[in-house]
Amino acid sequence: MIAPHDVADARAAAVTTVTGVILAGGRATRYGGTAKGLERVAGRRIIDRVADALRAVCDDLLLVANDPDASSWLPGVRCAPDVLPGLGSLGGIHAALAHARGPVLVVAWDMPFVTAPLLADLRALGTAPGVDASVPESDSKRGVEPMCAYYGAACLAPIERRLAEGDRRVIAFYGDVRVALLGVEAVARHGDPARLFMNVNTPDDLALAEARFAEAYVSTTDGGRDRQEA
Repeated sequence: MIAPHDVADARAAAVTTVTGVILAGGRATRYGGTAKGLERVAGRRIIDRVADALRAVCDDLLLVANDPDASSWLPGVRCAPDVLPGLGSLGGIHAALAHARGPVLVVAWDMPFVTAPLLADLRALGTAPGVDASVPESDSKRGVEPMCAYYGAACLAPIERRLAEGDRRVIAFYGDVRVALLGVEAVARHGDPARLFMNVNTPDDLALAEARFAEAYVSTTDGGRDRQEA
């Protein structure tokens, strides 16, 4: 991987058309099979929050989903299934690149707090010379957030090779491409990483998301409000 970057060094990157992709794969077994991205946080569907964040910084939108009703979830947004079904999150990233036929910014559809400014930094970093992918650092087990990341077209072939080998780890191909890390300090400028990258996988997570949304808008001592986007 390329050393952690501050996005300021990437601002001079050439203009590249980027598709924003909402990844709605998975059977939501921990959510009783319910389409969890259609749940609401503070009155708005999670999928709408993700779409708005991506729409603000991308040139086009794509929904990758296998549910037969998925085409009705975001009217006007192109919807496509996995090209290689049943291969988990890595299969979803593969589908994003295959259908977009170019670079993508992907966000899992169960992440209600990802912000447009964070995605803009990932886009700027990912489109810099010598970079194939950009991913934010975090305190997760992997140390990065591969389901909120930029992937260039050069990632498609390495992903296909790893899948053909039976390696379905979502970061299986990272050693085969040039990955730039959005460092922890750069990520923290956008808010608490635990909030930014929170996934709603269970009803308890949904309740926690509601609580975190409320906390973000509690009045501060100067009468202002949290500047994180919700």
